[in-house]
Amino acid sequence: MTPVGARPAAPVRTYDDLVADVRAGALGPDPRTLRVAVAFTTRQAVRHDGRGTGYRNEVLSLRLAEAVGSCAVEPGELPDGALDDCVGADVAALLGHPLPAVRVAALDAYLMHVAPHTPQHGARSVALPAGSSLAKSRARARAVVELLDLPDGGTVLVVGVVNSLLEALRSRDLGYVPCDLKGGVTEWGEPVVADALAAAGSCDALLVSGMALGNGTFEPLRAHALRHGKQLVLFAQTGSAVLPRFLGHGVTAVCAEPYPFFWLDGGPGVVHRYRCPGGER
Repeated sequence: MTPVGARPAAPVRTYDDLVADVRAGALGPDPRTLRVAVAFTTRQAVRHDGRGTGYRNEVLSLRLAEAVGSCAVEPGELPDGALDDCVGADVAALLGHPLPAVRVAALDAYLMHVAPHTPQHGARSVALPAGSSLAKSRARARAVVELLDLPDGGTVLVVGVVNSLLEALRSRDLGYVPCDLKGGVTEWGEPVVADALAAAGSCDALLVSGMALGNGTFEPLRAHALRHGKQLVLFAQTGSAVLPRFLGHGVTAVCAEPYPFFWLDGGPGVVHRYRCPGGER
């Protein structure tokens, strides 16, 4: 059996390199021979009990055989015609689609199809207990933050503000700089910076949402982590099967959460954690 923490495949240098490998059939079947059967969006609005603010999510998902690949988008950003573009299209064509969300979801579906989240591909599953949306959010946050290996007092750049993640960092006596392209403030009135790279220099580690794949910020953040020897931990509903491919090349660990996501029902769930070899605790 492949040891826990093993990479699902040899790491790739860049996101574009990974796409090129898929196009060439280097990681599995020729993507021109695989067609997406179902395309759908999931929209959510939430305000947890006891929280003063809420938020919305919107996710594009593509079904390829048994696999579902996903990419989150800003609410209202995805045109209705995107679903029609995807249904019946082959993966190779979708990897060249003009919408980044379609390209990422197609890549995610392909890689989920060829290397699902199993121990043989380096994943360690962590159960999320049944409960309220807030309880499950906090359980997921603990699973994510445990992937950081920092002493008390370290500072984490959090790209993609999730209040439960900030709570979990506080519980470990870790400081943080919240970052989101929309700016604003956190639940506790802390300012949210909009420029992740500008803030990264003052932080000891990076904790980044998979949404960075869809908005084009992943590669600069990965390059920063690689250049400065910093931990880069990703929590990924977007691109959950994509991001483990970068373990050992700028990415330290990934908490992968493929569809269906924790916020869709109150029953038990699961996330899949990956670490670089030798990094499992």
